[in-house]
Amino acid sequence: MKIGELATASATPVETIRYYEREGLLPHPTRTASNYRVYEAQHLERLQFIRNCRGLQMSLDEVRELLRYKDEPAQDCAETVDKLLEAHIGHVALRIQELRGLEAQLIALRDRCRGSEDVEHCGILAGLAEAPVEPPVKQHLHVR
Repeated sequence: MKIGELATASATPVETIRYYEREGLLPHPTRTASNYRVYEAQHLERLQFIRNCRGLQMSLDEVRELLRYKDEPAQDCAETVDKLLEAHIGHVALRIQELRGLEAQLIALRDRCRGSEDVEHCGILAGLAEAPVEPPVKQHLHVR
């Protein structure tokens, strides 16, 4: 199948497929005499695996590692895949904690609203202009 067909079958934009190829997550397909990429069923299966991982907010490095394990199936799952997933659960838990802190800051800001006032006296805008009392939520790049 051509890249457009793979994109449709996997609900993945063409540019994303090319990006995964450049990143080494998806093997380069064979090419026709006219230089079109020709994808096989294995490309679709691997792409769906990648998309499932990304849907779980896994980083490209985590996906790359899982694919390496998948490509070498004789390894001990508990020592590899399970540990990776456990670490990812920890990243997600940390991000949830950070988001709860962000929610509390936004609620406190919203509570500064005193009802119908002109924008010049808006408590929310005044709060946004002040230096933060609490440090801003630390953003982790691991989980979007």
